Amino acid sequence: MINASINSLGSATLAIVAMAAALASDPGPSPTFGATPPTLDDRTEVLFDGSRFAGWHQPNGTPSPWLVRDGVVTVTRGHAITDGEYGDFQLHLEFLCPEMPGRRGQGRANSGVYLHGRYEVQVLDSHGDPPAMNTCGAIYSIAPALVNATRPPGDFQTYDIVFRAPRFDDDGTVTEFARVSVVHNGIVIHNNQELPHTTTAALFDTITPTGPIMLQDHGNPVQYRNIWIRRLD
Repeated sequence: MINASINSLGSATLAIVAMAAALASDPGPSPTFGATPPTLDDRTEVLFDGSRFAGWHQPNGTPSPWLVRDGVVTVTRGHAITDGEYGDFQLHLEFLCPEMPGRRGQGRANSGVYLHGRYEVQVLDSHGDPPAMNTCGAIYSIAPALVNATRPPGDFQTYDIVFRAPRFDDDGTVTEFARVSVVHNGIVIHNNQELPHTTTAALFDTITPTGPIMLQDHGNPVQYRNIWIRRLD
C-alpha cells in the first residue's frame, strides 16, 4: 500500500517539481491549510487539534509543557514526542517560523520534525536562501529540498509527508532503508527519498520498524497547529 502511495506521486509530482523553480520565490499560501484526515477511523490519530497538547511527552517521559494558546502550540521547553509509535504513515502539520531580527542561519526560528524520532525534516526560517543540507525542508545531513518552497517568517506553512518505514528480514537485518516524500506548501521537495542513516540529534541511533514523531526544541518559539497522522501499514 505504501509503495502505491509514494509512487502515486508519479508524473504529476514531477510536473509540480518542474514548475517549482518558477514558484519558489513566492509559492503563495499552501493549498493544504486546514486539511483534515479523509476519514476518522482506527488508522487515523489527531495529534493536535488546537485545544489540548495531550499525548506528547518530553525525553524524560513527563508530559510536554509546550504552551497552547489560540489554537496553536508553541515550543517552550524540551522536545515533544508522541506517546504512540508508527510504521508507515501520512503526516500533516502546519508550522510558523517567527521573525527573529538579528538571528542568522541555524539560530533563525529553528525546529524540526523527526520521523520515527530519527529522521529530521528541518524547520527553519530559510526564506530566500538556496536549498542546502540544513535549510528548511532538508532531510538534515541527507538531502536538501529540491527547491526552497518556504514562506516568509510570520506566515504559517504546511508539511504533508508520506513515510515508508525500513524493512527487515527474519533475522532483523535491514533489507530496505526508510523512504520519504515531502510536500512543502503544496510543492514537492522530496520524492521517495531514501534515508540510509539517522540524522543529527535523533532520539535513537538504531533503525527500527516503528517509532514516534518528535518536534524539536531548538530554543526558538516556533509554532505548530493542525497535526494528524494516518497509519498506512
